[in-house]
Amino acid sequence: MIYLYILVMALVTYLIRMIPLTVFRKKITSPFICSFLYYVPYACLTAMTVPAVFYATGSLPSAVAGVAVAVILACCRRNLVTVAAGACLTVFIVEQFLT
Repeated sequence: MIYLYILVMALVTYLIRMIPLTVFRKKITSPFICSFLYYVPYACLTAMTVPAVFYATGSLPSAVAGVAVAVILACCRRNLVTVAAGACLTVFIVEQFLT
């Protein structure tokens, strides 16, 4: 039975990747569709990451503080390591005050 599940998952994955290649043979010229397809990876990544951020810590206030610090550091154009370290440090400090 497990082999059937693996076969179905492989088929679905293959079809999801293959159908657009066979249907859209010409270059996409619509500005709307091009801009939509440009932002799809960012939207998917955000939809997967943001909920996980709020449940990754021991409490909601520490998660909110970490996200706030990360957003502030990102808006100040800090690099990714600085943003991640700042958010982790903030969560750690807030968790220490809450316990």
